[in-house]
Amino acid sequence: MNAPQPATEAVLLRRDVDAVAYLTMNRPQARNALSVDLMTALEAELEALAQDSTVHVVVIGGAGPAFCAGHDLREMRSKPDRAVYEALFSQCSRLMQRIVALPKPVIARVHGVATAAGCQLVASCDLAVAADTARFATPGVNIGLFCSTPMVALSRAVSRKAAMEMLLTGELIDAARARELGLINRIVAESELDEAVAALACQIAAKSPLTLAIGKEAFYRQAEMDLASAYRLASETMTRNMMARDAAEGIDAFLAKRHPVWTGS
Repeated sequence: MNAPQPATEAVLLRRDVDAVAYLTMNRPQARNALSVDLMTALEAELEALAQDSTVHVVVIGGAGPAFCAGHDLREMRSKPDRAVYEALFSQCSRLMQRIVALPKPVIARVHGVATAAGCQLVASCDLAVAADTARFATPGVNIGLFCSTPMVALSRAVSRKAAMEMLLTGELIDAARARELGLINRIVAESELDEAVAALACQIAAKSPLTLAIGKEAFYRQAEMDLASAYRLASETMTRNMMARDAAEGIDAFLAKRHPVWTGS
C-alpha cells in the first residue's frame, strides 16, 4: 500500500496575535508571486476579516526571501488567452480594492523585493514598514508589459513624476528612496522587522475599532473629492463619529485621565 501523500501547504497562512491578524503569502520558491490561487486565498481571508470583530489590524507579509515578486509569469504564459488575462487582472484589481475598502488598517511587512504587482500591494496597504534591505520596482517595461494595474496604486501613493520614473525605467529603488517618495512609512534593520511591525500594529489595534473603520473610509473617499466636497464629507463623518459611544467614552476618559474602554459602537 502506498504511503499517503503529504497535504499541499497552504499558499496563505494566518496567525492571530491579540487583535492583529498576520497574513503570510506562502509561495517562497516563487518569491510569493501572485498566482490565481494566492489571490483567491487573500480575497477570501480579507472578506472574512472584514466581519471578524476580534481583529482590529491586518498585517500582510511574505515567507522566504522576498515580499512579493508580482504576478506569476509562468502561470500567465501557460494560458495565453484573452479571457484568462482579463479575469486575472480583474481579480488583482478587485483584491487591491478590497484592501482599501477593508474597515481595518492594513500594514505591509516588506522584506526582499516588492516588484510589479508586489509593489502595487505595498502601495495599496494603508501603511508599510520595510527592512533596510528591501527593494521596490515596477519593472514590467523591461519585459514588454507596462505595469498598468500597479500604476493605479503607485500613482496614488507617490507623486506623478516619481511614479512615472519608476514605471518608465523599471529600475529598483532602495528602501530609503521608497520612504522619500512616500511608498513606505518606516525602515528598520531586517532583524528588527517583526518587532517593529508588531509594535506599530499593536499601537493602532489599541484604538477604537469603530473609529479606525470610520476614519479609514473617510480618508480614501475625501482623497478623490474636490476641497469643498471633502470638507462636507469630513464634517458629516465627524458628526457621525461624535454620536458613537466610543467617542463619548474616549472624551470622558481623556477628561477623567483614565484609559478608555472601547465597545466598538
